[in-house]
Amino acid sequence: MKTTKELLGSRIKEIRKLRKLSQEELSEKINIDPKHLSRIEVGRGFPSLDTLERLADVLNVDIKDLFEFSHKAPSQRELKETLNSLLKEADEERLRLVVKIIKAVVR
Repeated sequence: MKTTKELLGSRIKEIRKLRKLSQEELSEKINIDPKHLSRIEVGRGFPSLDTLERLADVLNVDIKDLFEFSHKAPSQRELKETLNSLLKEADEERLRLVVKIIKAVVR
């Protein structure tokens, strides 16, 4: 599962591309180093509140729109990976319960 930082970065990149801006153009408009914007977009950095405000302004969105991730639902592969990691932590009793639940849902 993606972290909030990764989801935010992906969302900023998505909106930037919709606005047909390069990273260099956007970083210049919001007055940050292009490398910092790159780190934000890949989820390795987090923007300050001031930077978030400038991003929203330049991208012509509300700040809350930068945190709208619902359209980025996990893929089937990501769902299976999550399920597998949860199953690894379960004891036998819980595994039996999960199997019963899955059988009931799938049938």
